[in-house]
Amino acid sequence: MKFGAVTIKDIARELGISTSAVSKALKDSHEIGEKTKKLVLECAQRLNYTPNSMAQSLKQGNSKLIGIVVSTFDNNFFAQVIDGIESVAYDRGYNVFVTQTHESYELEKLNVHHLTFRSIDGLLISLSTETQDISHLKVLHEQGLPIVFFDRVSDQIETHKVTSDNLKGAYDATTQLIEAGYHKIAHITSSHNVSITTERLKGYSLALEHHGIAVNENYIKYCLHGGKDVPEIENALNELFLSADKPDALFTASDRITTTTLKLLHKLGYQIPTDIALLGFTNTQLADVMNPSLSTVYQPCFEMGKKATEMLINLIESRRPVTEFETIVLPTEVFIRDSSQPTKFNL
Repeated sequence: MKFGAVTIKDIARELGISTSAVSKALKDSHEIGEKTKKLVLECAQRLNYTPNSMAQSLKQGNSKLIGIVVSTFDNNFFAQVIDGIESVAYDRGYNVFVTQTHESYELEKLNVHHLTFRSIDGLLISLSTETQDISHLKVLHEQGLPIVFFDRVSDQIETHKVTSDNLKGAYDATTQLIEAGYHKIAHITSSHNVSITTERLKGYSLALEHHGIAVNENYIKYCLHGGKDVPEIENALNELFLSADKPDALFTASDRITTTTLKLLHKLGYQIPTDIALLGFTNTQLADVMNPSLSTVYQPCFEMGKKATEMLINLIESRRPVTEFETIVLPTEVFIRDSSQPTKFNL
């Protein structure tokens, strides 16, 4: 499956001018008027045109380069996913180019654009928390660029996807807190836009409902940048602790939110779990040695990276158009440690 890059002929056909005129306009030749140059550049941008030398490489499918888009490198989850990606890519003869969005939609678009200029054969992407419009990916997909989503996925493009069982992980985590005697469980989560937010919120809500506990909307706090901005989490905690009916436990929905929440609770002087329990999604390898040891929902990140890369390379190397796609859902596991143990008030 090859990425059918836009050519100078496509631009010429679109504008009804010669390929020679398009070529000269793109080279800013004095032989072409400014009005025509402007039309050509606008059309090239609209069609997502790449320079011919790179487009040729894309057509031949011989760059052996995979583009990767994640939110940030300094995240336990994504670091482990990238390790999984590299373990397969290098073994199959591919190099990887990793970019980070810092949860910015505009930076995501820019990164994707730059990756196509590097003649990537395929793209692995986990969407930013700001991303709602994925037209920048749709146009590439329609041109034939193999794309595989992982973790934060979208249903707007029919392609392979690899995720964790977010609903079950959240359900099991919330159930563990309830069974430990906590019934006022708040949920600090990410942006409404992100697929994992919806799935984990649903798992949390179902667990409460199945145990006869009403969902309290005041206990659900959204961090629109996935916890990247610490003040978002600080504000969420302040709102929860200043409320008349304070929670007795926190279920946090992402790696960064979980570890930052633990730090902030210490900073605010809360004893864990005596004052408030904490259990959240995180793949930190330091969970056992934190104070207190941190109860976590573990995701098979390395396996996610491996599987997504295998699926992408199979798309790249397919000699026939691929019309059937698969969504892989990997199991999660809850590890109970000191941060969510029952206290004397919950026995």
